[in-house]
Amino acid sequence: MKKEVKKVVLAYSGGLDTSIILKWLQDEYNAEVITFTADLGQGEEVEPARQKALDNGIKPENIFILDVQEEFVKDYVFPMFRANAIYEGEYLLGTSIARPLIAKKQIEIAYKMGADAVSHGATGKGNDQVRFELGYLGLNPDITVIAPWREWDLNSREKLLSYAREHGIKIDQKHVDADGNPTVSPYSMDANLLHISYEGLHLENPMNEPEESMWLWSNSPQNAPDEKEYITIGYKNGDPISLNGEELSPATLLRKLNEYGNKHGIGRVDIVENRFVGMKARGCYETPGGTIMLKAHRAIESITLDREEAHMKDGMIAKYAELIYNGFWFSPEREMLQAAIDTTQKYVQGSVKLKLYKGNVEVVGRESDMSLYSEAHSTFEEDEVYNQKDAEGFIRLNALRRIIAGKKRNHK
Repeated sequence: MKKEVKKVVLAYSGGLDTSIILKWLQDEYNAEVITFTADLGQGEEVEPARQKALDNGIKPENIFILDVQEEFVKDYVFPMFRANAIYEGEYLLGTSIARPLIAKKQIEIAYKMGADAVSHGATGKGNDQVRFELGYLGLNPDITVIAPWREWDLNSREKLLSYAREHGIKIDQKHVDADGNPTVSPYSMDANLLHISYEGLHLENPMNEPEESMWLWSNSPQNAPDEKEYITIGYKNGDPISLNGEELSPATLLRKLNEYGNKHGIGRVDIVENRFVGMKARGCYETPGGTIMLKAHRAIESITLDREEAHMKDGMIAKYAELIYNGFWFSPEREMLQAAIDTTQKYVQGSVKLKLYKGNVEVVGRESDMSLYSEAHSTFEEDEVYNQKDAEGFIRLNALRRIIAGKKRNHK
């Protein structure tokens, strides 16, 4: 039995799924629908969602289209990159990190508009349903959540298209390529300023090589420029603040790094990942700027973090990444880890010089006024600060327990 709701805030893209959900909510729940479209820098116009919502009977005052690019990068992407978060060694969490922000904005709109429910277009097989709903309930435990994919029988693309035809819903699944030209993709896709993802169809067989035409943002490494290019990223408190000496806003900086990465074929990955719901899934991702940022951040940390601090922080990466992947951004454990990570970033400042060439990012220089690197101690030439004889006692003390055990066990 459906719970009665009066107003519902729908995470709305204007694509196939959410256009149908909009109509379905009106018919099945007899509810007033409020649409929310987030401009996360996905590379395509979001304003058409306004007209699509109007065409489906949504009142103008019930349509919210918000540019959240700066908030997304500053308050979600950058904190995640302070942790060097990477899921299962390869995935830079581009979809995962956007969901808590969307959920937060939906709850804010629900408060503002007096809505008693929220809804999303995530399927019952994926991770996004978990991410959205953990976000909703963590921010408002009394909100009603409507997940159509777990209720309706429109469980195939053909059924969705048939429903759209029956109800006069126009569907336009256009995306843009690296040059900004509209194109149609057969894949299930998600895009924001950090990445673009591809799943389904040809990719469902993990032995199928991705088609070159699938990649919408980046040059293939083979077709990338034959000339290497150098860039310099400036850091303060663990966050990038400048590019080639020019201070930029978080979203602008990431956008420019994406341009460099796409030009040089950087950031493509093809992985099989373990979904939170239990199954394995094959996905392909383009994360150009993020790939560059991860390399640069680890480089500036290499000269500014204490050894034990750095090693302990590295031990947090897998857990931190898992929390984001599984949808626990607003959890106390993620906030606890974040507090510890952010403490390590106090002196992570300086600049990193990188070389970009045909799919590769190489660190070629790093400097900081807070650097712990001492050339006087590290040199292979003669020095006056390090007594090499001290190493003998250091080694023997560290070996002491092995020496004692060896004498006992090897002479029995």
